[in-house]
Parts: sequence; structure tokens; C-alpha cells
Amino acid sequence: MTAIIVEDENIASRRLANLIKELAPEIEITGQITSVENGLHWFKNNPLPDLIFLDIQLNDGYGFDILDTLEDHPPVIFTTAYNEYAIRGFKYNGLDYLLKPIDKNDLKNALVKYRKNNTDVHKSIDEYKFEHIKSLFSKEYKRRFMIKIGNQFNTFNVDDIAYFKSHEGVIFLHSHLGKKYPIEYSIDQLEDILNPIHFFRINRKFMVSVKAVIEIHSYFNSRLLLKLNPQNEDQIIVSRERTSNFKKWLDL
Repeated sequence: MTAIIVEDENIASRRLANLIKELAPEIEITGQITSVENGLHWFKNNPLPDLIFLDIQLNDGYGFDILDTLEDHPPVIFTTAYNEYAIRGFKYNGLDYLLKPIDKNDLKNALVKYRKNNTDVHKSIDEYKFEHIKSLFSKEYKRRFMIKIGNQFNTFNVDDIAYFKSHEGVIFLHSHLGKKYPIEYSIDQLEDILNPIHFFRINRKFMVSVKAVIEIHSYFNSRLLLKLNPQNEDQIIVSRERTSNFKKWLDL
């Protein structure tokens, strides 16, 4: 059983390959493609794989551009930082649609679907498509946080939050008014419960709201330097491995 990975970020591609090797050692990764141009060349000169892992937004176009050139193609597991292409993705024989960063359990479930679809020819994949689309768009993201101020508890609407910052093991909520409050969540947990359309994790310490980003500057080693409102005493730097997705996030 063979598969290819189409992903323009090397770190993400290697991580996905390692997860596939761990969860499905029977799958041989026969190609790791980094652009639409490379993908078109690869498919022209190689036999079709049994499965495609496809990032939707690439540096030189969309993963759909590759699929559009193929008269027929195997099942596709889409991988992307955004959910807005889900409906279109399933029109391309999409088996599943995984949001970045790829969750190991989500990938495991996608591979289970792939195996089941391959072994049960009477089972329609449309059922899987419908269930996944329904779960993707019905997910409820967190709208409020309960904050303790002195001896009182107040609720804080997500729309009033500028960013979250990790400091000495504690996560602080920073409001648009310049106030900050400790909360009992990790950055990893915040990634899962906050709407990715509005919040983005730029590095290990910061998760920022799109409303808080007021300036973006190039920084050395292919990174970005941000100016946020309200300002923070730290340099706000988008890590190198997140820079590409950060640009795509802002360009929604």
C-alpha cells in the first residue's frame, strides 16, 4: 500500500510521515511533494499511489490544482489549517479532512476509515463524508472564560481577548483594554477550544487574536515580528515553522 504527502512545510511533512509510519506501518510513503509544480511533475512521471495526504493551501497554489489535472485519483485525506474548504474537499473523493496541527487520534480515525473503505466495497464513503462534515461545522468553540478577580468571579467574552501568553508556567489572558488575568488552561488546550478563524498560536508562548495584530515586520531566519494592541514587553515573534500558516490565516 502506497501513499504520497503533499505539504509545503518540511516540519509538518516529516511529522505526518512519522505519524503514518507509527499508526500504519503497512503504508509506504513513496513521495513527499512541496508544491503544485512538483506535484504536477510527480503525477506525470509516477504511478498513482493508493492514498494521498494533501495540504490544500500551498505556496504556489492549491492542492485542488493538482487533483484537477488527474482524470482519476485515489482517496484523499486533506490536511489544512482551515475548515473553509471542507465541502469542496469532499467533492474530490475526500476521505477525511484533518485540521492542523494534525491530531494523532484524528489521523488514526482517518486511517481506520481508509482501511474500512478498502475492505468493504459495499459501504458507501458518502456516509463518512456526511458524518465528518457535520462534526466539523457543528463544533462549538469556547465563547467565554470565567475569571477570578479577588474574591469574585467574572465572565470574559472571547471577543474581548487580545491574546494569551504563557509566563513561568501560567497562562494569562490579555484583554483589549490592557488587563491580564491568569487562567487554568494550557496553550495546547486553548488551540483546541478556540475558533481557529479568530485565534492563532504563533509560538510556544503566545496565541493571538486577529484583532490584536496591528503591524507585521520581517525578522531574521524567515520569521515575523508582530506589534500587538495592547503592546507586550516581550518581542512577539512568529516561529519559523508557523510563519507560512500565519500568513495564510491573516489572508482569510
